[in-house]
Amino acid sequence: MIDRYALPEMREVFSERRKLELWLRIELLATEALNAAGIVPDGDWERIKTSLGSADVDPARAHEIERESQHDVIAFLRSVTERLGPEGRWLHFGLTSSDVLDTATAVQLRDGTAVVVTELARLIEIVGRLALQYRSAPMVGRSHGMHAEPITFGFKAAGWYAELRRDVERLSRAADVIAVGKVSGAVGTHANVSAQVEAAVMQGLGLSADPAATQVVSRDRHAELVCVLAILGGTLERVATEVRHLQRSEVSEAFEPFAAGQQGSSAMPHKRNPVLAERVTGMARLLRADALVALEDIALWHERDISHSSAERFIFERALGVAAYATRTLGDVLDGLEVDAERMLANLDLSGGMIYSEALLLAMVERGADRQAAYRLIQRAAIAARDGEPTFRDALLADPGVGEWLTPDEIGQAMDLEHHLAGIGATYRA
Repeated sequence: MIDRYALPEMREVFSERRKLELWLRIELLATEALNAAGIVPDGDWERIKTSLGSADVDPARAHEIERESQHDVIAFLRSVTERLGPEGRWLHFGLTSSDVLDTATAVQLRDGTAVVVTELARLIEIVGRLALQYRSAPMVGRSHGMHAEPITFGFKAAGWYAELRRDVERLSRAADVIAVGKVSGAVGTHANVSAQVEAAVMQGLGLSADPAATQVVSRDRHAELVCVLAILGGTLERVATEVRHLQRSEVSEAFEPFAAGQQGSSAMPHKRNPVLAERVTGMARLLRADALVALEDIALWHERDISHSSAERFIFERALGVAAYATRTLGDVLDGLEVDAERMLANLDLSGGMIYSEALLLAMVERGADRQAAYRLIQRAAIAARDGEPTFRDALLADPGVGEWLTPDEIGQAMDLEHHLAGIGATYRA
């Protein structure tokens, strides 16, 4: 994760030191369990325990050895055991590299997911506040980018709120699925390390044991998490795209915050660009790309190959880091969102009342008109108004075909804003 977009708490989860500390903790938990099982002598375990703390790692020395060994876990083990005597032989007893790698990765993914969930909780609170604050602020609803029917800005935010709550539910499930490690040996058969040792390690880390591991934890678990992050990215992009549209010069209904001293363009001093919302949009693309990689990593040869390894060194930290940063950024946008309710109301009237066409159609049908005939009458009035002749209302009043079914008062009743907003309470009850 590049510094520009890295949250400190996520950087800590995936720091090199934190990773090696987890590796050492796994080795010590396994050795302790082997001692309890009577395999590692008490004296050797006491010397190991006295010599090594869970934070007693030397990343620089491990990297120095790796340049020779070309194997990161072996390099780590050598950097630790060279500080021990003969008792060092018990570290990694019966284990394979993936016992350490996959179990440590499970802790990192669990903890990284918790960072995202924390940011998501803040975003949900902000969106819920917007939904309540602007529950009665009318604006035009748009379909295909065109004026459709009246809604309120709060109603729009309520839709975001519901989707974000589904995102946090998906993330919570994925966090449970990914919190799984394994200490079951070279191909997962517990041939040289018992299930009791595995259980002790998992208990010490707050994980569950994979019930059917091979040499690795199955990658469908990891793919599920990264795909859930991609879905979250879709939600964030949906909201960010809406903010970008509402900030367009010809719309000007809502604006992301613009700090004192901020500059929008190197060439055009007047510009106030939705750069944060655009940033979130771009980051959603990264999440979708990482999801594809995670899906590709599911199919490994036989009990394991390492075609997934190099890819995962990028995508896990990046996907969680991008998701956390993008969620926080969108939270900042919405927390400081400038909503122009007067402009929303003005834009609502731009079509001269055409946004009430469905209510007019239904009123005519209710009074006995053929639906297609009524549709054509209302469409004819809309076309006349768009062509710059009478207003939509005047075109309706002047059309005898419309007058056959609706009185002027009934036309006015159908073109009533309050009628169109009366039902949004159902969304809030949900």
